[in-house]
Amino acid sequence: MKAYEKILKALANHRRLEILKFIKNKKQTTVGNIAEHIKLSFKSTSKHLAVLYNAGILEKEQKNLSMFYSIDKSLHKIAKSVIDFI
Repeated sequence: MKAYEKILKALANHRRLEILKFIKNKKQTTVGNIAEHIKLSFKSTSKHLAVLYNAGILEKEQKNLSMFYSIDKSLHKIAKSVIDFI
């Protein structure tokens, strides 16, 4: 039950839904690109990404000096349903 709660809490924010929609369309992108697209500071965007990552919704990969985020391929079906909907 805790896993469901963590996922649902992560998805219960309009900024995080905007982030997921952007990543869904881009497949993989950086914090800077996301922040620019949703018009939010780099720091705030990073915090939202951390929530999504800690809930198991996103995966990240370091390439040189940039961190790239993508939707986790082993995503829980609850989160997948929401992301497919947005």
